[in-house]
Amino acid sequence: MGDFQVVDPKGWEYDLHSVYSAYMGHFQTHHIAWYDKSWGHLFSTFEEFLAFSWPVIVVTDARTGKAHIVTRLTSIGAFLKMIKTRFGETLPQAANMVIIQPFETTTRHLRHVSDHATYKKLHSTLPAAVLNAQKQRIRNGELDFIQEIWDMQDKTFMAVDFEWSERNEKSTLEWGYAAVRCGPLKALGVWPPVPDDNYRKGHYVVQEYIDKVVNKYCPTYPWHFGDSQVISKAKLPQVVQGIISSLASPDSETLPNNLVIVTHGASGDLARLEDMKIRLPHNMLVIDTAMFERSLYNQGLRPLMVDPKTNQQRQSGTTLSLENLLRSFAMSTQSDSIVLPNVQFHNSGNDAFMCLFALQMLLDPRGVKVPTPKRHSHNFGVSNMGMGMNTMPMTMMAPQAAWSGYSTVGGLLTPSISSPVQRNSVYDLSSEFGQMRMASGEGSKRSASRSPGPKLVPGSASSRRLSGFRFGDA
Repeated sequence: MGDFQVVDPKGWEYDLHSVYSAYMGHFQTHHIAWYDKSWGHLFSTFEEFLAFSWPVIVVTDARTGKAHIVTRLTSIGAFLKMIKTRFGETLPQAANMVIIQPFETTTRHLRHVSDHATYKKLHSTLPAAVLNAQKQRIRNGELDFIQEIWDMQDKTFMAVDFEWSERNEKSTLEWGYAAVRCGPLKALGVWPPVPDDNYRKGHYVVQEYIDKVVNKYCPTYPWHFGDSQVISKAKLPQVVQGIISSLASPDSETLPNNLVIVTHGASGDLARLEDMKIRLPHNMLVIDTAMFERSLYNQGLRPLMVDPKTNQQRQSGTTLSLENLLRSFAMSTQSDSIVLPNVQFHNSGNDAFMCLFALQMLLDPRGVKVPTPKRHSHNFGVSNMGMGMNTMPMTMMAPQAAWSGYSTVGGLLTPSISSPVQRNSVYDLSSEFGQMRMASGEGSKRSASRSPGPKLVPGSASSRRLSGFRFGDA
């Protein structure tokens, strides 16, 4: 295993041990006395079979998620050709070999296995390969893998959010988190989690920037779910590291961490953690609710809806901001719709809390209680809160295809579509969500927070961000 060469995993599909097993089954089925053959010693044990020096790589199956040591069909052909050349007998290709579909698309380390010790050493790396693939598939928003870790009810899910300066993204203005520890709740017989009672939460405002740094395009707002804490810039990384460490399990190369990080638009928040030199365990899973919801919509597992940027029916491949994702839960006129609380975004505590709530709604909405915001009169002297606000109703085009509410499939809300209905009028969402507030002011620079979506053009319809809108009375 000392040689080092990388290969494209395409075409590496045959599980090596299954090749040996398939030939032993072939001999049994066709009553072939392989033990009396001149080449019989090649099949006497798996170790003798390996003496051919098989080229192999390690990949995971895209369908099952399991890891395999695989070889190519051409290598099997070379093995059969060797038998014909050396021993003068032709063996057919055996049936029932395990054929996998590699999940990995990047180059893999090629190895040559010629003895059992080498195979055993390589086999010991399979759990790490499974973990790496699981991390990537969860980050990509694959439903089966995310649903599985939620349904186990033994992980801790922690949503995090940063707000930073529009002028300097290295200047963190505030940090918020919300976490639910599913294991202790399951032990107590509490399920589903109740956001108001079972979400551990916190919000920290950086002291040095209070009343000194004001974001023009997306100002921050008060925290609605508790009392904010003011902390110095130098101490914030220590607090963040301590909170993460209090919820995480030890690092491992083979097992996923008990703590699962949840974000909406993961790249920005993970970059801030890296800037602060926060040490995240290598085995930590990360769920991006933006990617997850988009994946569900692409698969038809979410109801038809209007794209707020185009006022047309939403197309596959589009991504919702956190605000619009939450609003989608209130679309239905059926009994399974919810009334969203009056929460203002671009507060890291509010965003983190509602991001965790959104994940819970996407995975298992049955019986989930809508969180109740608290009302606060203090704002830690932050002068930009509520600045330049005016009240206006927002209108959006009605969808061209009507849907008759959600049906529950595998714990998910899925659309129940009726026949297409042509609607030429607009409807006023203020009747459903309450009066919405929008920040005034011009400019083309986008907020430094991470809500995914295209860059906004000032003065256009798309520049009317939904950030900071009030969803309804709490």
